[in-house]
Amino acid sequence: MISLTDSQKIGMGLTGFGVFFLFFGMVLFFDKALLAIGNILFVAGLAFVIGLERTFKFFFQRHKFKATSFFLGGVIVVLIGWPIIGVVLEIYGFFLLFRGFFPVAVGFIRRVPVLGSILNLPGISGLVDKVGESNNMV
Repeated sequence: MISLTDSQKIGMGLTGFGVFFLFFGMVLFFDKALLAIGNILFVAGLAFVIGLERTFKFFFQRHKFKATSFFLGGVIVVLIGWPIIGVVLEIYGFFLLFRGFFPVAVGFIRRVPVLGSILNLPGISGLVDKVGESNNMV
């Protein structure tokens, strides 16, 4: 069992609410208020979970400048009031920022009983393997 500090617990809650509001905002046809709240909660929760200094170091590494620009630019575009364009920019930036974590996540999900068998289906397996290899293209 992983022990979390109180600020990490708050961060997990903020991140969870952020993801919920982002999902709910997309379900409700890109409601800009819900997407804006979700973005703010997600970024704030991330800062609480890993700390302000590590969050700053993660986002502002030299080789992640393009990804950070797209992700934070998408957040700003959503806050300005263009939710569809902002979400597209955020998704692209999110993929670029976190593509190093995808092979680890795929390996973990493949060990989960039901999800692992779904990921090993013939059509899905090839797609998942390509996503898992995306880290080598950096």
